[in-house]
Amino acid sequence: MTTHIVDKDGTKIEVTSSTTVPTDRHFRDAWSVSGTVISEDVDAAKAIFKEKIREIRKPLLEAEDVVYMKALEADDASAKAASVAKKVALRNAPEATAIADATTIAGLKAAWNTAILGDSPYA
Repeated sequence: MTTHIVDKDGTKIEVTSSTTVPTDRHFRDAWSVSGTVISEDVDAAKAIFKEKIREIRKPLLEAEDVVYMKALEADDASAKAASVAKKVALRNAPEATAIADATTIAGLKAAWNTAILGDSPYA
């Protein structure tokens, strides 16, 4: 059986014993082929990383809306302020400086903010 890999640009190559393939498949859609070497395009991986953040934060924002509504009903100013701060942090998560500054896949994975988003899917 022959194995083929298609990179982010649609280039298809046959995987042979001399092909260098990344062991981490989290950012497979960011792979780039050059001869028999498959590498990871960090800029393409950043876009994938940001989409994962958006996917993870959606239910977190929805849950925080409930918290805010309860605080609103109770007229609890400190709970409202805390909820607003959390929602702002969630909305800003894809634009974190650590993501923009990452130059490697390992650095990008380390940019996952567990305090805001919870456990990293890249651990």
